[in-house]
Amino acid sequence: MRFKIVGKNVEVTENLDRTIREKLSKLDKYLPEDTTAHVTLSVLRDRHKVEVTIPVKGNIIRSEQVSNDMYVSIDLVEEVLERQIRKYKDKLLARYQNNSETLRKAFIEKESVEEDGIRIVRRKQFEMKPMYPDDACVQMELLGHSFYVFMNAETERVAVVYRRKGGTYGLIEPEA
Repeated sequence: MRFKIVGKNVEVTENLDRTIREKLSKLDKYLPEDTTAHVTLSVLRDRHKVEVTIPVKGNIIRSEQVSNDMYVSIDLVEEVLERQIRKYKDKLLARYQNNSETLRKAFIEKESVEEDGIRIVRRKQFEMKPMYPDDACVQMELLGHSFYVFMNAETERVAVVYRRKGGTYGLIEPEA
């Protein structure tokens, strides 16, 4: 596994780098060799946050953990990622138990995995009037939702605003 480690408001020391690589290398047995883990370390007051995003073919495995110690956050994020990968592996194994494919091969060749038991029980259609992201956030709050789909007046493309932890907002837009 390759690593992209970035520090925000914190210096990534050799010891932190080594600890991250040791902990997350335990996940190598589940993932293809060319996988890249994107790790972001940040410190705000006494909150030490570790965010790890691992894109695998057709899916993204992600964890974000916060504690008062960076090494504790690294341990927590590793536990969560391993649990997520095991859960995903179990679904793949159940799906392929009659096949001779290995998990590694399934990760590489399977573009997307349908979730067992997911049913769409309601569909909505609505008119999309062009609006600015700030207006979409206001509309989202008025509706009491955690996300809002809208037509961005600046780009003339469909976009989504969503509420983040800490009272901030996020914007998702398609690539140009």
